[in-house]
Amino acid sequence: MSEYQNLAVIAGFVFVYSVVAARLERTPVGGALVYAGFGVACGPFGLGIIDLDLDGESLQRLAEITLALVLFTDAANADLGVLARFKRLPVQLLLIGLPLTIALGLGTGTVLLGGLGIFELALLATMLAPTDAALGKAVVTNTSVPPPVREGLNVESGLNDGICVPVLFIFLALAAGKAEGAETITLMLRLPAEEIGIGAVVGIAAAVVGTHVMRICVDREWLAGTWLQIPIVALALLCFALAQWIGGSGFIASFVGGMVFGKLAGERKVRVLEAAEGTGDALALITWVAFGAAVVGPAIANASFPIVLYAVLSLTVVRMLPVFLCLLGTNSRPDTKLFIGWFGPRGLASIVFIVIVAGEHLPGQDTMAATVAWTIMLSVLAHGLTANPLAKIFAARLERRGGAA
Repeated sequence: MSEYQNLAVIAGFVFVYSVVAARLERTPVGGALVYAGFGVACGPFGLGIIDLDLDGESLQRLAEITLALVLFTDAANADLGVLARFKRLPVQLLLIGLPLTIALGLGTGTVLLGGLGIFELALLATMLAPTDAALGKAVVTNTSVPPPVREGLNVESGLNDGICVPVLFIFLALAAGKAEGAETITLMLRLPAEEIGIGAVVGIAAAVVGTHVMRICVDREWLAGTWLQIPIVALALLCFALAQWIGGSGFIASFVGGMVFGKLAGERKVRVLEAAEGTGDALALITWVAFGAAVVGPAIANASFPIVLYAVLSLTVVRMLPVFLCLLGTNSRPDTKLFIGWFGPRGLASIVFIVIVAGEHLPGQDTMAATVAWTIMLSVLAHGLTANPLAKIFAARLERRGGAA
């Protein structure tokens, strides 16, 4: 099948969707659900007019670049003033909740997916641990939801995928038989420090320099007109690619860089961010179509009761129980914990991870891909349909008790 055929079909869909997007966004049916559904319909298990390989390098690069840009713009829009006052929530979710989620996911897989090896189960749990604020955008941008909850969920989703990258590569090396004994211990100590540390330093440095240069150029009217669309996209990709190049986590660099840019740019960031968010939305659309064609179709064919049950538990018990446990001892009310626990949607990060893992051709690859795909699609459906209604209910309950979360 010609690559031009793939391009023609996807470009046609992007055009049609973009001209009716504003209308669809006012309904529960839209966004990732439509994108992935179109991919399934046109993929090998549908009409067969889109043909993409799960382990293809182009699909991995597309997903990585999309996630990097989305992380940067989401972080740039974060309210750091609120976050500074209520940083305990995201810290507990990341340092306590995230490891518990991976551990519980591993335990659940041991019971339900006995055909996978222990390291493959650990890989699966790690792939499904990161959350995606873009799928819960109706929550993290809803001003009726308390700012600490909104910013906490946003920062959690921005950093957990970067934190999971070194963990993923450790389990991937073990599952593929590339590390054992002393090498494993070295890997466990070195990778997280390098990935997170280098990523954070690169993100800060690139954002500080980039913001300073942009400020000078805007003041001198060297940057205006259509060129306003370019710098943020380029800066986000610079943070990502530079960190990856020198051994760090590009996703950590993108999110940290976005936060630094948002803080330093102040009110000037609004105009330039709008164009970058549009580019991110377009890339996300294409990524979800590719995911639907390359992953979801085969996942439907490989479905089994244990796989679907694991997906359901991943979105409920495996996510929500660690949230409850890591928030013990805080002043958070039970309904707040439930709200935070439920809004842990799975999306772009899990797509990136399964594409990376597919390149190793592990024995349990088909089962892992099917489980990830089912979890993501159930998340898209469940979180997409409940985001607005539950946000309204939660806000109403807070109002009745005087705003205490």
